[in-house]
Amino acid sequence: MILPRTLRPVFGVLIAFLLALGVPVVATAAPENVRVVTYDASQAAEFRDAVDAGAQVWNDNVQNVRFEPASGGAADVVVLADDGWPRAEVIGLGQGRVWMGRQAVNEGHDTVRIAAHELGHILGLPDNRTGVCEDLMSGASAGPQCKNSKPNPEEIAEVERNFAEGVRIAPRLYREDVLALR
Repeated sequence: MILPRTLRPVFGVLIAFLLALGVPVVATAAPENVRVVTYDASQAAEFRDAVDAGAQVWNDNVQNVRFEPASGGAADVVVLADDGWPRAEVIGLGQGRVWMGRQAVNEGHDTVRIAAHELGHILGLPDNRTGVCEDLMSGASAGPQCKNSKPNPEEIAEVERNFAEGVRIAPRLYREDVLALR
């Protein structure tokens, strides 16, 4: 079944709601225009597997966009490792850079959660510092004991809307305000 473009966001919200209720949902076909976002994790050092796992989290939970490793040439997203705090520089929807910072890992934060969170920014999601572990975009505010790397239904629905509607987002650097979290 091909849905009109105007109904796709509504359908995405409905699916996310049904999933949140635990209702099994069987997809018969992928959306007509799945956007592929390529990523290069070759500079992610020890975080390469976590980045792949974070990309897979999104692939398992959304349908309008799919992360795929870049195969030669330029990638939409470049993932780097450094000694600072994790952060994402978004250039546009599905484009930017992610830094997998060792500082958060040294403080006990989960690497797959970090990767999925930072890739969430690339998909157009802002930080939402609720302190709730079930909110992927709550980031470090949920504390290092939080290992949840799955987006909640609202986060899933927002990503589905972003890519169904071709939302334009302004360039932005997302970083945790580490001092405010302490």
